[in-house]
Amino acid sequence: MKRAALAFTIALCFLASACGYHVAGRDNALPKTIHVIAVPAIENKTASYRIEQKLTAATIHEFLAKTNYKIVSNPASGDAVLTGKVLSVEAVPLTFQSQPATSTTPSTAQATTMLVTVKCEVTLTESDTQKVLFHSDNFLFRNEYELSTDVKSFFEEQDPALDRLAKDFAQKLVAAILENF
Repeated sequence: MKRAALAFTIALCFLASACGYHVAGRDNALPKTIHVIAVPAIENKTASYRIEQKLTAATIHEFLAKTNYKIVSNPASGDAVLTGKVLSVEAVPLTFQSQPATSTTPSTAQATTMLVTVKCEVTLTESDTQKVLFHSDNFLFRNEYELSTDVKSFFEEQDPALDRLAKDFAQKLVAAILENF
């Protein structure tokens, strides 16, 4: 009787462990035939200067850092091709720092945190079959970023801030592609 109960418990554990759940970021929904992914430059349909360069470079870096895929820029050389267009970039102030009025100056408020939203169209297509492996017309990336209150350092931070945004964007994009969300 004890052996039957033990066997039933072990069988139940095996069944429960094979139920399909996985840790986020660890699954890969891409076909096993994909070994090389071509990532040509993302198109920029906005007025944001160089955002396409930063997003492309960060996406390539994220694929190289988190996967075993070889990444190339030439679409003809890949088993799959990732194309993208930046459709919009918005920055909306979330929090402010206010300065009360004095006898000589009016009260002022300065944004200290911005919500940045990047909207893209992204498609990953298998080269041989032209099968769409991942597609989103409305891939949204949103994140909050703190701003410096010093105007001079704000302009010095523009490139590092764009690098942080691109890195965060690429992490979300690569995870979405690999997990097919």
